[in-house]
Amino acid sequence: HLLVGRSGYLQITMPSFHLHEEAWHYLLYPKRVGQGFKEFDLYKFRSMKNEKGLQITSKDDPRITKVGRFIRKTKIDELPQLLNVLKGDMSFVGPRPYLEAELKRYENYAKIILMIPPGITGLWQTSGRNELSFEERLRLDTWYVLNWTLWLDIVILLKTMKVVLTREGAY
Repeated sequence: HLLVGRSGYLQITMPSFHLHEEAWHYLLYPKRVGQGFKEFDLYKFRSMKNEKGLQITSKDDPRITKVGRFIRKTKIDELPQLLNVLKGDMSFVGPRPYLEAELKRYENYAKIILMIPPGITGLWQTSGRNELSFEERLRLDTWYVLNWTLWLDIVILLKTMKVVLTREGAY
């Protein structure tokens, strides 16, 4: 009876373990630069075919999968970043975590932006998202760092909810 109980238990848990292993295939770990120029692995759900750390060029980028389009618009692809928050690599609100190559071109901005941890959401995500130029994003992130208040974080979190629900500027 004990043996049947054990094997019945194994039959239930083994398939879930297999699914758990496959789930890692759907996670992406691109390198990003955080506070103090420290590199870390950013956790995201995979939303593109052949993701190589390249930036999205348009909402019609052919590398984005059908499921990927949905999870990007709803920001579900960023849910794994809660692990980054728990690890201390990120905060809920802050500048976006940038690629090292992006910041090398904009060193003056980087010195300010990297004074604090990057955030899952931030000022530029609630001020136009993908409709802004890269330099406008950097300016907004810099302004955020230099003018931070707790109230500003609360406003950004509330605006993030609105942006996610309405899918403004998302692709």
